Amino acid sequence: MDVTERELTDPWQGVLLTPARGTDAGVLVLGGSSGRVERERARLLARQGVAALAIRWFGGPGQPPGICEVPLETFTAAVDLLRCAGARRIGILGASKGAEAALLTAVHDPRVDVVVAVSPTSRVWCNIGPGRDGAQRPYRSSWTWRDRPLPFVPLDDSWHPDEPDGVPVAIRGWYERSERTFASLLPAAEIPVEAARAELVLVAGGDDAMWPSLPFAEHLARRRRAAGSAVRLVARDDAGHRPRFPGEGPAPASPSFRYGGTREADALLGEAAWPHVLDALGGGRSTVPSGRPRTSP
Repeated sequence: MDVTERELTDPWQGVLLTPARGTDAGVLVLGGSSGRVERERARLLARQGVAALAIRWFGGPGQPPGICEVPLETFTAAVDLLRCAGARRIGILGASKGAEAALLTAVHDPRVDVVVAVSPTSRVWCNIGPGRDGAQRPYRSSWTWRDRPLPFVPLDDSWHPDEPDGVPVAIRGWYERSERTFASLLPAAEIPVEAARAELVLVAGGDDAMWPSLPFAEHLARRRRAAGSAVRLVARDDAGHRPRFPGEGPAPASPSFRYGGTREADALLGEAAWPHVLDALGGGRSTVPSGRPRTSP
């Protein structure tokens, strides 16, 4: 499918990709802590008939240099742009910290119809990197809404990785330890997904080495079901932090972090999730294979 690309520089760096034949479905595509604009993933979605907007949401001009007190209004403004471009069904697809942002935006903005949360968390975490003041400590919330920081869970800096110096590190244990250390802060930091009117598709791997995204996703699914709201959870126990959708190449290796999973498992999870992603974003107009995705109890 032919796609038109429009580069954006204001109010954030990014790209808007629109199917040439037009569409009434739009999706905001958010990367994680890499800070990159997810152009290739946006192109993939646009070729499937969905207008796709990918933006830089931190680290750009006028933005916090790290994921520190990032205004959720960044993402509601992106919803505005998609609606102005003609989208009437709005989705947000976010990965990792981008999934955290996507879930929180849907909680606060009822115009969001769908959230696809890839390798999500079920609660708000502290900053990764510096805020506008250049400071990384003391820990602060990753997000604000209407100029007020959201309650968050800090990290326990007494944690140390098992790997020797100079090799990629798995930091899942850091988050798991911090949950135990700051157990009293967990309830206030929960993402209340039951309050969002959006449909919810969760994609998670059990071998995620960055944080426990599958237990997080299962927790989100339980909250939704307890409230009588629909949720789809697509999971593989052997996949890691970076599932890959059909048409995406393998994620590059990192010199700093271990992400878990394998190329094959990550691709298989993305392949299993893909029809559910397209079906949700398109309002049920795609064909989902028979059978059900794996879901939490």
